[in-house]
Amino acid sequence: MLSYPSVTSSCTRILRSTLKTSHKSFSTSQPILSTASSTNPNFVKIVEVGPRDGLQNEPKPIPPPIKAELINKLAIAGMRNIEAGSFVSPKWVPQMAGTAEVLSLIDSFPKTGYSVLVPNQKGLDDLLDILSSSTSPNSHAKPPPPVTEIAIFTSATDVFSLANTNVSVSGSLERLAPVARRALDAGLKVRGYVSVVVTCPFSGRVDPRRVRDVSKELVQMGCYEVSLGDTTGAGTPASIRGMLEEVAKEIDVGILAGHVRFTRLYLILWLIQYSFGLCSSTIRMVQRLPIL
Repeated sequence: MLSYPSVTSSCTRILRSTLKTSHKSFSTSQPILSTASSTNPNFVKIVEVGPRDGLQNEPKPIPPPIKAELINKLAIAGMRNIEAGSFVSPKWVPQMAGTAEVLSLIDSFPKTGYSVLVPNQKGLDDLLDILSSSTSPNSHAKPPPPVTEIAIFTSATDVFSLANTNVSVSGSLERLAPVARRALDAGLKVRGYVSVVVTCPFSGRVDPRRVRDVSKELVQMGCYEVSLGDTTGAGTPASIRGMLEEVAKEIDVGILAGHVRFTRLYLILWLIQYSFGLCSSTIRMVQRLPIL
């Protein structure tokens, strides 16, 4: 049995509380196939990234059946948008090994959509192979859940990008563009991540214009949604406001998502009041990048 004490998303509980405080209704009823809208202030979309972002820094790899059980229980608990894993190289992130098996073990829930993180063409190849083989008339394997979306990632500083992916920001964008294009051609939606949007652990304060430019590049390559990550947890309402105001010069705030640390609960409420309708969450507050 799953060893985690609770699989109900802590972000769900937080948002229920904060939205009640601000006299807004709350819903997690919309699947990943539809995004939050800036014209609907009473809706917050939560993307549960715990099975990927939350588990990638565990000291030992977790067996795929345990991961699948976790994902199933998250869906049962009401999560409608779940990032189920990553196709990064097991050499660099061994905790993400076995994502293909995880997908084969997940139960299908009609109101829940699933996505996976794809770092490069090889990762996309792996996903497309799984999706095509599971739909083959000669396949006797249990089909995976409806993975309708991939996530791609970059950062706002070169030094962080080099530490995380061994390539500069421009290099990562150049590498991701054909991945996004091919995914879109295959009928998959593409979601983008930008790390260190406020402060970089290596170079300090991040220029908001840098975040704006990187986010714009992701939108131009086809991302329907861009998640801005306060990776170090150093963000404040003032610093995040300045960053968002700069990004909003080029991008509709309605397609921006916030990814902040749970130790900054007031930022979640502030983002909602700023008309953010998107939020990432990780179960058990275990989110942390392997390099940090």
